Amino acid sequence: MTDIIQITAGFAVAGQLSPDDFARAAELGFRTIINNRPDGEERNQLSAAEGHAAAASNGLGYAYIPTTKHDIFTDAVVGELADLLAASDGPILAHCKSGQRSAILWAAAVARTQPVADVLATLRAAGLDLGFLRDELDRQADHARWSTKATDVGERARTPDRARGAAPAAA
Repeated sequence: MTDIIQITAGFAVAGQLSPDDFARAAELGFRTIINNRPDGEERNQLSAAEGHAAAASNGLGYAYIPTTKHDIFTDAVVGELADLLAASDGPILAHCKSGQRSAILWAAAVARTQPVADVLATLRAAGLDLGFLRDELDRQADHARWSTKATDVGERARTPDRARGAAPAAA
């Protein structure tokens, strides 16, 4: 099996998995495999369909979040991983070509809920020096704050009086 880098107790990354690696992942206690590698990125790589079948045959959950360097920080990609992390019922092993893309995506998702300094410290403790991502992780943290504020404002804007176009009730 490719080397596994344990980032937290519930999340690890690895390079490209082979079909045999899924049984080993299950033996190691992982519950879900996330494939961050787009199909067809390289010849002879495991496809999403093959990964899904290998996961299912080993009793593992499977998610396919294809990610390139151009979309790794997009709301759709980061949001999907954040949702998976929140819903996870056990340890996750994410993989891509080398594991770095999966680690970066984890950092982006977690930076929306944890201080960026803590995210970078966690990565350093796992042997990954990704400090060059600080600005982008700060943007992810800001995105979470702005999204929350936008949701709060949106909820106030949808009060019954405003929904009908009436003036707000006097206080």
